[in-house]
Parts: sequence; C-alpha cells; structure tokens
Amino acid sequence: MIADAGPPIFLMAIGLVLWLAVNATVAGISIQTIGMILFVLGVVWLVVEMVQARSMTRHAVVDQPVVHRDRRV
Repeated sequence: MIADAGPPIFLMAIGLVLWLAVNATVAGISIQTIGMILFVLGVVWLVVEMVQARSMTRHAVVDQPVVHRDRRV
C-alpha cells in the first residue's frame, strides 16, 4: 500500500509559508506560531502515514501444507 503523502506535504508547505514569509499579527495571534504548528502537524502526519504504509506491506508468512489431488479422467 502506498502512503498518501500529499495532504501532509501540503500542510507542511502552508505552515512554512506562514512561519517564514508572513510577518503579521491578527488580534494578538501570531501567524508565525500558527505556521510553525501547522508545519509540525504536517511532519507528524507524514511520519504516521509512512509508518502505517510500511506496516501494511508486511505480511506474515503462513506455512501451509500443499494439497496434491489425483485428477480423475
């Protein structure tokens, strides 16, 4: 299974833009702080997606006996 990395990367990009490129404050709320929080959430989300994708690809090998049957014609 492939990890869905698009939304976390998008969230990280928006967070970086707000954190590094915007110098504004809205009613006492720092836009840089919101950007940093969004970036960190995006990183955590991406790590969770990668871990889940890695665990979904592992399958337990089950050793089952092969059944041979004679074919009647």
